[in-house]
Amino acid sequence: MQEKDRDPIVAICLLAALSDGGRSPEEQAEFQRIAARLGGGDMSALTLRANQGSLTVTDAVAELDSPESHRTAYEMAASVVYADGQANTGERAFLAELRRLLVLPGDGVDPVHQEVETLALAPLAGPLPDTTAGTPPGETRRPAQTGIPSLSRDAALDELIHKQALLTGALELLPQNLASLAIIPLQMRLVYRIGAEYGHTLDPEQIKDLLGAMGIGAAAQVLDGLARRILGGLGRGLFGRTLGGVVGGTAGMATGAGVSFVTTYALGYAAKQYYAQGRRLSREDVQALFQRFRAEAEALLPRVQEEIHQQAQHLDLKRIVDAVRGT
Repeated sequence: MQEKDRDPIVAICLLAALSDGGRSPEEQAEFQRIAARLGGGDMSALTLRANQGSLTVTDAVAELDSPESHRTAYEMAASVVYADGQANTGERAFLAELRRLLVLPGDGVDPVHQEVETLALAPLAGPLPDTTAGTPPGETRRPAQTGIPSLSRDAALDELIHKQALLTGALELLPQNLASLAIIPLQMRLVYRIGAEYGHTLDPEQIKDLLGAMGIGAAAQVLDGLARRILGGLGRGLFGRTLGGVVGGTAGMATGAGVSFVTTYALGYAAKQYYAQGRRLSREDVQALFQRFRAEAEALLPRVQEEIHQQAQHLDLKRIVDAVRGT
């Protein structure tokens, strides 16, 4: 991705996020935060224009002039649209118009559309992908034995949360734009699995409500992840490096893999306590739990960085996606 493509692609992502008609204060604050992360030009002005409706998708597309930038723009917009579930009429209309303006061939776009829709509608009750991650140096966690009767539920869930946090971190290091989209269903399925262990049957809306109580929004996560990918695509020499198909380096860990590891870890442990106490915790208590485990995960991150990198180098995205959608 070239630097000149950054602003129009960010604009398209913002317009995709707004295409459902939602302009809540929380969304606007998230857009401003992401604009600040990207830096460069006057991104706050771009965000303001998107929110006010004075920036159009036609304007943004006109600034893109390469097949790579066109495909990237569509992939990222589709990821934002489907981040929080099935696309509504307004969102589908936006993608149809974007596809027309970008003049993308059906054989190039249809698989992208199918992939993001399948991930967005992935069943909650399916299995979580297993990994071969071992215990980090210095860690006292038991080896992976989930499903073995002699292992207590508490220890098995600890191991499950730890492994899924490593997996979501590794997904952020993959070069494919759609890799980040798999993180949302993995996190939701993790919460479903934890709730089921404590006898709670959950639906997607209940899980989204819990994530919202912790300050985690699906669309915001995807938009934030795409912002990191835009950064990585613009300056691997400044922000990271490419090694064996993995976007690595300190920045890759700090801005991508580290964020996903920390978020998934904190989400898993907060959900574990929430369901263990019969879902009787207040919203404030849930937020406090999430922040506590977030700090714990941030302290743990330096000890698992290399493990996340190693897992990313051997990660098969197709196998993960197939597992998420139950095929």
